[in-house]
Amino acid sequence: MSTDSLFKPFSLKSLNIKNRIVMAPMTRSFSPNGVPGENVATYYRKRAEGEVGLILSEGTVIDRVSSSNDANIPHFYGAESLAGWQKVINEVHAGGAQMGPQIWHMGVMDNHHSGWVPSQPFEGPSGLNRPGFNNGNTMTEKDIEDTIIAYGKAAADAKRLGFDTVEIHGAHGYLIDQFFWEGTNERTDIYGGKTLAERTRFGVEVIKEVRRQVGEDFALIIRLSQFKPAAYDYKLAKTPQEMEAWLNPLVDAGVDILHCSQRRFWEPEFEGSDLNFAGWAKKLTGKATITVGSVGLSGDFFGAFAGESSQATSLDELTRRMDRGDFDLVGVGRPLLSDPSWTQKIHEGRTSELKGFSKEALGELVLD
Repeated sequence: MSTDSLFKPFSLKSLNIKNRIVMAPMTRSFSPNGVPGENVATYYRKRAEGEVGLILSEGTVIDRVSSSNDANIPHFYGAESLAGWQKVINEVHAGGAQMGPQIWHMGVMDNHHSGWVPSQPFEGPSGLNRPGFNNGNTMTEKDIEDTIIAYGKAAADAKRLGFDTVEIHGAHGYLIDQFFWEGTNERTDIYGGKTLAERTRFGVEVIKEVRRQVGEDFALIIRLSQFKPAAYDYKLAKTPQEMEAWLNPLVDAGVDILHCSQRRFWEPEFEGSDLNFAGWAKKLTGKATITVGSVGLSGDFFGAFAGESSQATSLDELTRRMDRGDFDLVGVGRPLLSDPSWTQKIHEGRTSELKGFSKEALGELVLD
């Protein structure tokens, strides 16, 4: 099957990308003390030169003392870290791609295996990382207000540095997702609630502040997931109606693109339809969506972190869904982590040269 649909241009507000391939955010932990160096800039430039249309950075944390559980996760605040990101975006633009940082607050986390912990306790809606596991503080309304402001400041800095978009991380059990999930949000104030629609309040306020800071013409993406790291088969929205009640407030607040994370893009979201998460999100909101989840590989990313290898696989099912109009953009993670030229090889039909994925790629910034 032809991959031509993957190489059509895409434009939306501040985004004008040459194709539909998005480098998905992947935590790398190569930024000591939160500062991305020349090696990080080179890593992203290599993917730009390899014909990726849009690069979404690894998660980069906002200005809250306990926003990270890892000293080597990059910050998106402070003069030294922002100077590092300035080099990154300059290199990516020189390499021919567009880019947005993924703005992140981890919320309540497990302690890092290195033993490093932030100087203040982790924070979240109810101090919970997952049901029954308390490892942080319950945020006060002042904490929430200050955190919302910190998201907005990071987004404003992204625009000031010349990034083309910004993505808010609202998935995978991190802070915004901890507010969405009844398993971690036991609040009884305006940021809690019995329904998923009610628990969108914090996410909505973050989006509104980010939109206020970047203006109407700057493309805004949010990454969302149904599953939780503590429950891979969990569905936050159990019906299309519940999904609509979850997504539409986020869209109304200012989101332009929904980045719909799932383990395997080909798996249907609800019974009675083969639409995946991104397909349903586009159908329910009318907004552009990014699909992601084991694109081009035989195994999923949870297996990768457990040390499993994956082999390159056909893109026929992906292009079938793309041609049908299910989604607009395609997030590619591990293939680009291990092969900067993956997109170019697909474009030129050099499928015999595609690499698989092995856990060794997680331990380095692969440059060729």
